[in-house]
Amino acid sequence: MPSHAQLSEILDTVSTALLTVECQQGVVGPDSALPELALAARSSGALANIARLVAAAHESGVQVIHALAERRPDGRGANHNARLFRAAERLPVQQLSGTAAVRVAPPIEVAEEDFVVRRLHGLSPIQGTEVDALLRNLGCRTLIVTGVSANVAIPNAVFDAVNRGYTVVVPKDAIAGVPSEYTPAMIRNTLALVATVATTDEVLGCFKRPRRADRR
Repeated sequence: MPSHAQLSEILDTVSTALLTVECQQGVVGPDSALPELALAARSSGALANIARLVAAAHESGVQVIHALAERRPDGRGANHNARLFRAAERLPVQQLSGTAAVRVAPPIEVAEEDFVVRRLHGLSPIQGTEVDALLRNLGCRTLIVTGVSANVAIPNAVFDAVNRGYTVVVPKDAIAGVPSEYTPAMIRNTLALVATVATTDEVLGCFKRPRRADRR
């Protein structure tokens, strides 16, 4: 674990952004297509911690980006080249564009200054989306990665961000996967090798508030 001084240096609010990954109603909400994952996100406290981080980011001027996964009703442009994609097509709840399933799930609040980035293909919230360009245009160098799942999208986001030169911070109690014991194993054996691992409270302790600078 980094010291408070080390983490504070990494989490300079002017050059830090917070990314929420697939924290949408059809994934972590009560009517999730993936009820086991939704239960893990809620019962572990991860979803509540993400909401705390987002609220603090809004207060301190840290840019928030919500990365959502969706598909067109006709499926055009979506991947079909992995078992995960084919299984998703058969789920009773579909992440269809324009539906409640692809809205950010409570208790996370979306502010006017947040970016909502939607993708129609792939596994990563960064590769092939607007996220990288937005971060660079905002002058961000550090990315806090939160959300689901620790199985697929979170490691994809971390690796893609590191490969693009960002410093990544993962609040270990603000991500979730299934089964529940897999998440700490993924953090310990994989994510900790390339990202700075902290807790939600440690990250919150580094946010300076209030600060509302225009970062255009």
